[in-house]
Amino acid sequence: MSLFDWFADRRKNAPAVRPAQGPEGDEGDGLWSKCSQCGLVVYRKDLAANAHVCKGCGHHNRIDSDERIRLLADEGSFEILDADLAPTDPLAFKDRRAYADRLRDSQQATGLRDAVVTGLCRLEGMPLALGVMDFRFMGGSMGSVVGEKLTRLIEEATARRIPLLIVCASGGARMQEGMLSLMQMAKISGALERHRRAELLYIPLLTHPTTGGVTASFAMLGDLILAEPKALIGFAGRRVIEQTLREKLPDGFQTAEYLRDHGFVDAIVNRTDLRATLASLMRLHGSVRRPETVTP
Repeated sequence: MSLFDWFADRRKNAPAVRPAQGPEGDEGDGLWSKCSQCGLVVYRKDLAANAHVCKGCGHHNRIDSDERIRLLADEGSFEILDADLAPTDPLAFKDRRAYADRLRDSQQATGLRDAVVTGLCRLEGMPLALGVMDFRFMGGSMGSVVGEKLTRLIEEATARRIPLLIVCASGGARMQEGMLSLMQMAKISGALERHRRAELLYIPLLTHPTTGGVTASFAMLGDLILAEPKALIGFAGRRVIEQTLREKLPDGFQTAEYLRDHGFVDAIVNRTDLRATLASLMRLHGSVRRPETVTP
């Protein structure tokens, strides 16, 4: 019996378990939404007007790349880059399903070519290179195209001498592309180092979840590392770490708040305050070109 067949038999014989509701999940009809954390029922338009943050408990619902861009970029300013780049199946990978089939299904379901959207925009009138990962596409996993698009975005930001923001939402490297996926960690990190040497600002925003190879590379290389409240941030999963260390981990381990308290995250910013916070940071960094002062 092959390893894949063994896992298939295990799954067939396992009792049916209702999957846990994700942070973006809610109940209700087309007009109303129920918070998955506190149970507050709100009008969907009111929830959208509050950046999809629950007014009752502050829970940040997961949002897609289109909504993220709408919340961050000045209206009509976003110019997409490398929209035609699409992944291939270099290893002809197949587990329970062929990788090519998984790609096709994700593309049809999301309308995206891959798990990141990159482009140039303005934020309160200031130029910004913006990359937004989308968890809907194969868990935001990082394959060759994600790495290539982010690298090109960083290089464009360096050439234009403008700040860079990457919104992270990922389960990590895409196993279906093997070493070609892992290579993207080094490639993106190299581009970020050139951006840093040019004395340009880079801010990663860590959203729920940011894990695996993304955490181990560009998510933790920012000049200032921001996170959304209660976001899951880590490399390996809690259970894997506990089994490896043979120790019980503290409560709240791998949350944004825990990482902030231990120096891995600089600040936790509510989504409703994010635009203003980013604009202030960009101005403080000198990203806005100021007129030369003339001595009388």
